[in-house]
Amino acid sequence: MAISQSSADFELPVHAPPSADAEQRQGNAEQPAPRSDLRFLVLFAALSSSMGLSAGMAQITTSLYAVQLGASEAMLGLIASAQSVGVLVVGLPAGMAVDRVGPARPFVLGTVSAGLLYFVLPFFPSASWLLITTACVSFFMPLRFVSLNSVFLKALAGLGAARAGWFRATHMLGMFLIGPVVAARVVGAFGHAVAYWCISATFGLTLLLSPLVFGPHSVRVHGAPRQTTVLRRLFADAGIRRVALLEAGSQGINAYYTFFIVVIAVKIANLSAAQASNLVAIKGVSLIAALVLLGRTVTRWGKQRAYLIGLTVGGVSLLVLGLTATPISLYVGGFGLGLGLGLLQIVNLTEFARAGARFGHGALSGVNALVGPSGSFLGGVLGGVVGRALGLPAVFLLGAGACAGAGWLLRRNA
Repeated sequence: MAISQSSADFELPVHAPPSADAEQRQGNAEQPAPRSDLRFLVLFAALSSSMGLSAGMAQITTSLYAVQLGASEAMLGLIASAQSVGVLVVGLPAGMAVDRVGPARPFVLGTVSAGLLYFVLPFFPSASWLLITTACVSFFMPLRFVSLNSVFLKALAGLGAARAGWFRATHMLGMFLIGPVVAARVVGAFGHAVAYWCISATFGLTLLLSPLVFGPHSVRVHGAPRQTTVLRRLFADAGIRRVALLEAGSQGINAYYTFFIVVIAVKIANLSAAQASNLVAIKGVSLIAALVLLGRTVTRWGKQRAYLIGLTVGGVSLLVLGLTATPISLYVGGFGLGLGLGLLQIVNLTEFARAGARFGHGALSGVNALVGPSGSFLGGVLGGVVGRALGLPAVFLLGAGACAGAGWLLRRNA
């Protein structure tokens, strides 16, 4: 999957004839036609944002509940880590399961199981039970978003690459902008138990919406190859490795900024806590706006140019964040970083969709579910270690250097 400057090469095939590998994987199953109509987009946006809403509510409610239970700092760290442990373990197997049985059954299993766990969680008020439940839920969540992601990657052939960022944008809208606000208000007005029951009810809502979105995509795919065979072929592909590294790197930078920009703003720029939190919001708004609005522009540019522009915008923004710590520079750097990350993620998602036509959309969704959280985890951990040694703003400068290096490699391999 060599990087090409041609915008035509960036376009997703709409009705391309299946390859021999795809025919072997599909067997006698009839592939559903892409659903590019407005009804699909509206229903998909409702389902994706509802899933983001439940995830965002769960994160904030769990943090607040752990504090109310008197969890120690060590326990708080374990609970925070438990939210992603299952994603790292189950992401790839979930993708293989989707390719074998279709997306509907894994989605239903994950939704019902996680919803029930959240429903019973308040009946046992202890930090240990919160930790156990949070860890258990994390093993079921990949079944949900890998299933939905595979449906969207398959539908992109009909929707067009210009809408590649819509899935992530609608999910982030619910998770980062709506979910935290709703959770804080529900906890403040009715308590943690009602908040968890509302989360459980939101899982039920997604269960009702899912058949309308999945539709013919719920068919079972016969003749899928063995999991080890698919993984070996996936990671032997230089293009997939390249996109996976770019996705992991962008998610790592995103995670570092989201967590540590508040610390930098308060301790170095002397901003208030409210002003510091706005830095997270402005990056989120620009990232979501880029995912929704820049798809057509990225398609016209072609993937090579889009990658280079995204890396340039992100790298310059990281330089601004690393070299200065004034309120204006932090706001400008955060806004620019969101735009740069949005450009990179549009191309990454499109490339995952293209590769899914050869390797299976479930398998690629599993890879995406693995590299993203892995990058976020490493970005937070390594960023904290390096930031302690060199200073937190210096990590942004290292990120700018990584963007420059990635851009040089892309140009050399073009």
